[in-house]
Amino acid sequence: MVARQLAGALDDVDQRIVAELRRDARLSMRALAERLHISRANAYARVGRLEESGVIRGYHADIDPVLAGLGTTAYVTVTLHQAEWRSVRDELQNLRGVEHIGLVGGDFDVILLVRARDNADLRHLILDQIQGMEGVQNTRTLLVFEEPTPARD
Repeated sequence: MVARQLAGALDDVDQRIVAELRRDARLSMRALAERLHISRANAYARVGRLEESGVIRGYHADIDPVLAGLGTTAYVTVTLHQAEWRSVRDELQNLRGVEHIGLVGGDFDVILLVRARDNADLRHLILDQIQGMEGVQNTRTLLVFEEPTPARD
């Protein structure tokens, strides 16, 4: 509840902190404070509050999937038996290659961002693992041909 209340109440400095850390999560507190023209104590306090409230959930490395050996990317839509959502979600979270899971409304129930070594690996992931799950009715695969590299400042 605190995170939801705080999310709508981020002031300009908090929003700038979040933006800077999105650009570079390895940014030192000193550098962050200098960029925002605030004291280090203020930067520490604000980042700590953003972490405690759940606005900042963690810090991650931005990995190039192709250079990491995952040359095939697809979005997979999944139609399932509604009552099976939680068990399917739990199984999907444990699959290597499933990068994002979203429960959505519309013509299908779930959309996945998946990454695989190649088409054979993708085929195994979708046809053998995902379609083999109890509760999955069908899937549809949309291959990603190109992903623009995020702009760096």
